[in-house]
Amino acid sequence: MTDQPVTEPQDRREEEQERGLSQRIGVRQDAVAGAPAVDGPAGGPRGPHEAIFGLEEVQVSYGPKPAVRGVNFDIGKNEITALIGPSGCGKSTLIRCLNRMNDLIPTARVEGKVLYHGQDLYGAGVDAVEVRKRIGMVFQKPNPFPKSIYDNIAFGPRVLGMKGDMDEIVEHALKQGAVWDEVKDRLKTNAFGMSGGQQQRLCIARCLAVSPDVILMDEPCSALDPISTGKIEDLMMELKQDFSIVIVTHNMQQAARVSDKTAFFTVELDDEEHRSGRVVEFDDTEKIFTNPGDPRTEAYVTGKVG
Repeated sequence: MTDQPVTEPQDRREEEQERGLSQRIGVRQDAVAGAPAVDGPAGGPRGPHEAIFGLEEVQVSYGPKPAVRGVNFDIGKNEITALIGPSGCGKSTLIRCLNRMNDLIPTARVEGKVLYHGQDLYGAGVDAVEVRKRIGMVFQKPNPFPKSIYDNIAFGPRVLGMKGDMDEIVEHALKQGAVWDEVKDRLKTNAFGMSGGQQQRLCIARCLAVSPDVILMDEPCSALDPISTGKIEDLMMELKQDFSIVIVTHNMQQAARVSDKTAFFTVELDDEEHRSGRVVEFDDTEKIFTNPGDPRTEAYVTGKVG
């Protein structure tokens, strides 16, 4: 992401950082620069957009049984992709695959391919920490650090050794997170003194401060009031001009308002009555909500089942 006022020296530093990070992750430079979309498996629409992620027969298991299986679709660059479906259908499990957060769960096992700019994130030699630097995440509950507002934003850039004026980095991230005007006069105060909505936007700004390529949001508005939710949604619409966003939500209206593509998941039972998530339908959001191709999707988005 862009953190600082653009100058030629800073551009060069960012390009050098991009090259180094891409090499460590294993991402091809031509892909980062905008190579053609990755050819993905059948099962979802392939439009003219560039695919930043390609999911091929992805299955995630906790122990011997799969939590979600048979996932096949692409996630477009500079688009908002919504994952919807009932509780327990594997939405959060899947989104955590996209930056290898599931690696932190000892019993988790990921099969299939998660392609990022055409490269398998679970391939040999890929550094999961470097992946998470490029693919940031915002969680359901705001989780600011017990530090000042300023230090919350500066934490990531300091750890990564990012160059440049830290004051400018912090200001730019807070402006990108649409919270600067509300906190610019109290940057040294503790972030716990902010409202819930402000804290969530602070967490988004903290994510943006380290210049990720993708933002993952796992039910970012579920704990917020309607006004704060509206601000987060407006922010997402602005951010997709520069970033790709994947959001898990139980709010059908929210998915319809902000997303470009929607994947509907459901829960299936096997012969042993074990529950696992499956993708029923993936398509343009407008089609999912107005003319879905599967009666199960229609039943869910219209509220007949939940």
